[in-house]
Amino acid sequence: MPAYHETAVRSTSRRRKDCACIQFCDLAPILGTIWNGPEDIKKRYPSASFLAGNRVVFNIKGNEYRIVVAIKFEFFAVYIRFVGTHAEYDKIDVAAI
Repeated sequence: MPAYHETAVRSTSRRRKDCACIQFCDLAPILGTIWNGPEDIKKRYPSASFLAGNRVVFNIKGNEYRIVVAIKFEFFAVYIRFVGTHAEYDKIDVAAI
């Protein structure tokens, strides 16, 4: 089972009540899968964007929300770096989070 850190999810869920489904519906397949490389992610999530530093951006809930994760493929670890609305995403520096 992959390792992950869910502080960002809890923080967002507390701030926005409509994010509760993210925790269960959208994150489970992302966090519960062992990704061997970017090609595995692209097969399952064609709209995922890949950034420097092994960061991946997932558009969820009709692109209303974005999840940014950092993945360490060699350790099968997924680190949640950001969960928020599209507008909130536009205000952050993804490389710095």
